[in-house]
Amino acid sequence: MTSEFPLTDRDFSRIRLLIHRHAGIALGAHKREMVYSRVSRRLRQLKLRDFSSYLDLLETHQDGDEWQVFINSLTTNLTSFFREPHHFPVLAELARRSRDPVTVWCAAASTGEEPYSIAIALVEALGERAASARIIATDIDTEVLAHAAAGVFRQERVGPLSPERLKRFFRKGVGANAGYVRVQPEIAAMVSFERLNLLDPQWPVREPLDAIFCRNVMIYFDKPTQKQVLERFAPLLKPHGLLFAGHSENASLVSPLFRSAGQTVYSLAPARRGGP
Repeated sequence: MTSEFPLTDRDFSRIRLLIHRHAGIALGAHKREMVYSRVSRRLRQLKLRDFSSYLDLLETHQDGDEWQVFINSLTTNLTSFFREPHHFPVLAELARRSRDPVTVWCAAASTGEEPYSIAIALVEALGERAASARIIATDIDTEVLAHAAAGVFRQERVGPLSPERLKRFFRKGVGANAGYVRVQPEIAAMVSFERLNLLDPQWPVREPLDAIFCRNVMIYFDKPTQKQVLERFAPLLKPHGLLFAGHSENASLVSPLFRSAGQTVYSLAPARRGGP
């Protein structure tokens, strides 16, 4: 079967190099079909003849808006409410022990399910004290961030949640909005969304954090990039803060700054507990 656009070995290598350079994503050779499927859509929209022309366009305009479109096309945004549920009781206990307002950074917010799950967990743990909690939700993909900030989800996305949580934390759509739900204002007010590339030289997140959720992100980075990101996470955590990673990620293997504190939960190694 002949492809609509030729994707040469050189083109594929260029795509792998560019997405690694700009987003830290390490694409394996087995991702060729995925790359073709996602990037070819943009070729059709721009009426280009081949991948080489598109890559030339990117490299000719290093500061152009097309870079964000390119990055958006190659990011993966698999998420759900209360994904990896064993993390949330740990977060709740951490929050209950804190005497100060709790601040959590969700470093891969995707379409919003994760930061809103964090907010719900904090409300359930802290009650009225949760109003002073802050969740910083960032992602490299501007399209999913726009969806997340709207706080509106199809009914099937919240289907696995308990009836109690659905009633307390979501508003059910009616009329033209039937089949959708919106997060309650008290939950939305706890979360602020902002674009952030973990490879950026400066992060807007500088305050001492009680927890960082960076789940199922490191698997897309190579080891040097993982180590670099973890080294930048460590100074941001409060002395007893926690890092929550994905089920297939192991921070302690990549960085000596962290040690295991549970199932894919990590605390600062003792030598790093001087605080930020």
